[in-house]
Amino acid sequence: MRVRRILGLALATATLAGMSAFGAAGAEAASSPNITREECTAAGGQITARPYASETCALPDGTSQPIT
Repeated sequence: MRVRRILGLALATATLAGMSAFGAAGAEAASSPNITREECTAAGGQITARPYASETCALPDGTSQPIT
């Protein structure tokens, strides 16, 4: 009975560790990547600048990404 409890606890711990690592990787993949000015113009985007804010690239598909 004790072995079964220890194995269950080990399995639960491994599952939680795997889920948190998968969640961190998914969050990284879902975030928008930064783009350079050259990449923006090569993709057909328009560079927009706002006062007191960083420049962004407005792409033709309607999305915008921060410029590095």
